[in-house]
Amino acid sequence: MGRTERWAAVLVAAGLLVAACSSGGSGARSPAPTTTSSPPTEPSTTTTSTSTTTTSSVPAAPAVPVAPEVGLPDPTGQSLTRPALWVKIENTVEARPQTGLGQADVVYEQVTEGGITRFISLFNSQIPDVVGPIRSTRAMDSDVVAPLNGVFAYSGGIPQSVKLINQAPVAAVDETAAGDAMFRDRTKHAPHNLYGRPNELLAHGEGQRMPIPPLFTYLAPGQSFAGEPVEAFSVGFDAPYGPTYTYDAASGGWLRSIGSKPFVDESGQQIAPTNVIVQFVPCCIDVPEGGIYLTVGSGEAWIFSNGKLVRGTWSRDDRSQVTKFTDANNQPVSLTPGRTWVEFVPDGVDVSVVPPDVSVSPSTSTG
Repeated sequence: MGRTERWAAVLVAAGLLVAACSSGGSGARSPAPTTTSSPPTEPSTTTTSTSTTTTSSVPAAPAVPVAPEVGLPDPTGQSLTRPALWVKIENTVEARPQTGLGQADVVYEQVTEGGITRFISLFNSQIPDVVGPIRSTRAMDSDVVAPLNGVFAYSGGIPQSVKLINQAPVAAVDETAAGDAMFRDRTKHAPHNLYGRPNELLAHGEGQRMPIPPLFTYLAPGQSFAGEPVEAFSVGFDAPYGPTYTYDAASGGWLRSIGSKPFVDESGQQIAPTNVIVQFVPCCIDVPEGGIYLTVGSGEAWIFSNGKLVRGTWSRDDRSQVTKFTDANNQPVSLTPGRTWVEFVPDGVDVSVVPPDVSVSPSTSTG
C-alpha cells in the first residue's frame, strides 16, 4: 500500500499553527624579527657586521572537540571519551512525559504492535541524571545500534528479540543485570515505572567503542540547509502517536506535538529537534511482534532542517555501517548541527507536508 501526501490547510488551522504559537522556544602570528650585530673583536680600518634574523612561531590553538552525534563544539571533550548509551524508552500515554528524552542526541521512533510507538534513544553529548521509562527491546533494535556499539539499556522482550540484542555488538543491560543503574519509581504504576541512571549504565560499557563515529554529516559554519520551504509536516501513525512537527524559526527547531498538544519531557520543555528524518522502511524481520522493519537496504528518505525539506534516499549495505542519506542527485545530505529525530515510517503510513502541496507518493525499495 503506498503513502500519499496531501495539502493540509485544515490541519494547519486546527493544530499546526497552534503548535508554532506554543514554542518557548560558538592564527598564530610570529613575533617581529630580531636583528643582532657582532662588533669587531680588534680595532680595524674595516669593520664587518654580520646580521642574523631569527623567527619563531606560536603554536596554533588546538581545535575545539566536536560532539560526534550533534556536530556541535564540546569544549570538555567528554563526548569523545565515553561509549554510546542507547536507552529503549516507552511512549504510551501512561509513560508521558518521559524523563531525559530532551537531552538525547538522536532519537529513533519505531512502530511496534498495536500501532504503539517506542523510542531508541542515543545519549552522548549530554548525560541526564535519570532517563525513562525503560521498556523492552524489539527485533530491529540490534541493527539500529550496531554501527556505534556501546551500552543498550532495556527491560526484556520476547526470546527472539532478546537473543538478537545479546548477539549485537553492544553491552546489553536489562533490569536483571543493571543493579543500581536501574530502579523502580514506586509513585508510578508498573510496567511504566522503570528508570535508569545513565552514568551508572555507562559503567557497563568497558571495552566498547570510543570515540564513536557520527551517524550523520553536518554543514560547515556559514553553510545553510537548502531545500523546499516547509511550514510543518505530520506522520500518520495511529492516535495518540502520530507526531506533527512545526518549524520554529526563532529556535531553529521542529516543535513536536501530538495533535495540538505540545510533546514535552518531564522538564516541561517541548521537544524540538534541529533535524527530523522520515526514513521509509520496508517489512519485515521474521519474529512474531512489532518493531520488525528493515534498516539495512535502501529506500526513500525525507530530510527536514532549517524550515526546508530535501527528498532523497537512504542506503546501508551492512548493519555495521552508518546509514547514508543522499539527495535526488545522489549527493550526500549534510544536516544542521544539533539534535536529530528519525521517524521509521512503514508502508501504508501517510506523511503530510504543509506547504507545498505534493501529490507524489514515495515507494520504498530494498537493496
